[in-house]
Amino acid sequence: MRTSTAGWGSGLLGVIIFSGSLPATRVAVGGFTPLFLTAARAVIAAALAAALLALLRQSWPARRDLPSLAIVAVGVVAGFPLLTALALQHITSAQSIVFIGLLPLATALFGVLRGRERPRPAFWLFSTAGSLTVAGFALWQGGGASLTGDLLMILAILLCGLGYAEGAALSRRLGGWQVISWALVLALPVMAGAALATMPDDWTGVAMPAWIGLGYVSVFSMLVGFVFWYRGLALGGIAGVGQLQLLQPAFGLILAGLLLREPVAWTMIAATGLVVLCVAGAKRFA
Repeated sequence: MRTSTAGWGSGLLGVIIFSGSLPATRVAVGGFTPLFLTAARAVIAAALAAALLALLRQSWPARRDLPSLAIVAVGVVAGFPLLTALALQHITSAQSIVFIGLLPLATALFGVLRGRERPRPAFWLFSTAGSLTVAGFALWQGGGASLTGDLLMILAILLCGLGYAEGAALSRRLGGWQVISWALVLALPVMAGAALATMPDDWTGVAMPAWIGLGYVSVFSMLVGFVFWYRGLALGGIAGVGQLQLLQPAFGLILAGLLLREPVAWTMIAATGLVVLCVAGAKRFA
């Protein structure tokens, strides 16, 4: 019981940190291209992770762990950041945040496939209800939406769910912060090359908000948040704790409205409210 409570608490801290990711990305793509932003945030986070691993004298991961670390790197180091950055060129961060409601279902599905978890049938009812609410919102907003942005967000969610589940299963052996740290280090050569190839020709045109956004997604979204998130998934269960992501749209919409002054339609609030109600049911039957 104590382990489960600690897992949910740690997972909640991770969700709160991740809630600022899409608004920060929205600000950052105002000064950087999506490709450079994706590569730069990974390089910065990898430098911090490498220093942390060296300082605490962590052993190199076993060869059998490398394929799993590669999946984590593809899913959460490269795939999700790049696809969301591309999506945010077509939709607002408030619109993209509601798609995060699909993450719990994606994480739970991959948790079953990769983590060999078996939630009860009622769990899938609540998780699916939250996901259908998100889909309904996407259809409701109709002409104001971008099909390209929506599809990019859905693909981002699938890759992120895979990376979450794979990293959570691996963190039971390596530890939560070690998993994301080694995944970042593994991706560093590719990301460093991409950053050099896509860096801006003129840095003077990059405004301070874009730098702040880059700093947030590099330090908090790419590293610190995962320390709490993977620990929470490992201790409390991938499918169960993963449902905390249903709270992320609420936190993110607040940030998008307060910090970015983006319009938050009543449909977004209603969809988020319905999705949040699914957390209690999913938690009970996970």
